[in-house]
Amino acid sequence: MKTRGRRGDRVGSGSGVLFALLAALPLRADEAPAVLSNVLEGSKERGQVDVQVFKYTDQAGVRSYSDTPPVGLHYTVMKFDCFACNPTSSVDWNTIPLQLRAFGTAIHTAAKRYRVDPALVRAVIHAESAFRPQAVSSKGAMGLMQLMPGTAQDMGVADAMKPEENIHGGVKYLARLLDQHRGDTRLATAAYNAGPGAVRRHNGVPPFAETQTYVKRVKILHARYRKAMGKRFSGRVIAGAES
Repeated sequence: MKTRGRRGDRVGSGSGVLFALLAALPLRADEAPAVLSNVLEGSKERGQVDVQVFKYTDQAGVRSYSDTPPVGLHYTVMKFDCFACNPTSSVDWNTIPLQLRAFGTAIHTAAKRYRVDPALVRAVIHAESAFRPQAVSSKGAMGLMQLMPGTAQDMGVADAMKPEENIHGGVKYLARLLDQHRGDTRLATAAYNAGPGAVRRHNGVPPFAETQTYVKRVKILHARYRKAMGKRFSGRVIAGAES
């Protein structure tokens, strides 16, 4: 049995995760998808998501998606990974279009409240979800800033799929990590990706290809957003400091 996706395509019903992932795809079905993961504390230190979706066209000419490969039909494997974490990604992070206006009020309000550089907030959102508010990972990370349920609860977020609440909770958490690491954005973003425990255990950015790639790309995005926004942050959290 198959169910209809939001664009009228068929979606294999064997996996609730599959439906959530497809719901977070861009409007054009042929664009490269990016649905994000986040760390489960105590789990493998945020290994890459291994969810695979098989895209194919059936005999009736209907484009279909399933979490199992079709028999006797040509198919394309769509793998869902953290947007900014894949070391083999072909995205040029120095030229990828920025999102300078999306969710402006929520980002400004949260950044001001928690004294976090709004350019850094935009960089993290871009890296985590590519500004897709309905992004959901196979591990349960949700929304723009890919909050795990436990983190969302700790940050006082009632509904992590609501952009304003998600941003509020994500920025509050990011501010906490920046405080813990004395404003060092490398360590704070590494902790956001791999978990604070991983950063403590490795006394720095963990030696995981995903995390190291993520930290480098957030740094690029942060610098580009700061330049594009035309001003340097001067709040309590020294968001440009690095070890």
